[in-house]
Amino acid sequence: MRRILAVAKKEFIHIRRDVRIVASVLIMPMLQLLLFSYALSTDVTNIPTAVVNQDNTQVSRQFVTGFERSNFFQVTQHLSSMDQVDGVFDRGEDKVIVVIRPGFGDAVASGAKGPVAVLVDGSDPNAAQRAQGIATGLTQIFGQKLLAQYMQVRGQDITAMGGIDQHLMTWYNPEGRSQFFLIPGLIVILIMGTSIQQTAIALVKEKELGTMEQLVASPIRRLELMIGKVLPWALLAVTDVILITLFGVLVFQIPFRGSVLLFALASLLFVVGNLGLGLWISSWASTINVANQVSALLSMLPGFMLSGFIFSIRNMPPVLQLFTYVFPARYYMTINRTLFLKGTGLDVLWPEFAALAAYAGLMLFLSAVTFKKRV
Repeated sequence: MRRILAVAKKEFIHIRRDVRIVASVLIMPMLQLLLFSYALSTDVTNIPTAVVNQDNTQVSRQFVTGFERSNFFQVTQHLSSMDQVDGVFDRGEDKVIVVIRPGFGDAVASGAKGPVAVLVDGSDPNAAQRAQGIATGLTQIFGQKLLAQYMQVRGQDITAMGGIDQHLMTWYNPEGRSQFFLIPGLIVILIMGTSIQQTAIALVKEKELGTMEQLVASPIRRLELMIGKVLPWALLAVTDVILITLFGVLVFQIPFRGSVLLFALASLLFVVGNLGLGLWISSWASTINVANQVSALLSMLPGFMLSGFIFSIRNMPPVLQLFTYVFPARYYMTINRTLFLKGTGLDVLWPEFAALAAYAGLMLFLSAVTFKKRV
């Protein structure tokens, strides 16, 4: 233990002397969390919308008012003819154009369906899908109100009609805030990138400085050297987990409904696995540039693309779905989002915990074997 602490103390001195390391490990994740939480937001509101009202009746104006009062659409301009539609879309001025055909008011007054077209710019698929769904819902609500008025004018009792009494409830995230979904995932991405990259250069730096021979020749075992080199980064990674989690909960008001002990255990397993991967990279990488490139390739790319952070794993091709099982970010992502939003216990999450434990053990074993051979 004295030898391990001596190596760890030496590593802490290196970290303390380099302000850039402290900033990149402790400060940058906070700034990245703040930036990504707003920049990666999938909330769709205030969609710029243009209106072509070719009917210009009281009923058509009421229909337009429904769009104007919605938080999802922001009517920016009223077009006089259909000839202006192509130019509006080409210039990117609006994403949605509502076209009310002539005879809309007469058709509604006679009990028929008024002709309406909703044109959507599909260059942004996310906004286009949300706009289509919301526009359809607003149109149906307006149609139901008109039907109720039509029947009341003719003396028919609409309460005597049968129908469907729907009660829509959204669990875990009733407000539909994308930050509730993104920030638990961002914890995974930021911790993965920081822990792997910093550990990957730990041994490579000793090689470039020419001090690796001195460490190997000293009266210290190889396993003790590995533990001593990794221990400071493990403490920094755990500190990162705590700071990022508190930042998300206190600043963005992200709910945490699960067990703190389970979250701590999952975070520890995830950090140990990442440190093992970083140490494995560091044991065979020849230069710091190589270590940085490989660590970025094995951390950020799988973290963003193959963990379910933004893209649903179920929608991926079957080959990629199988490939996601190799990366621990998939399991830690599931654990984080479940603990934060649902509060589920170990009886549901035990497969993910077992996978993280197996990955951590495998990475430590591979890094120890590779390091021994390199030495």
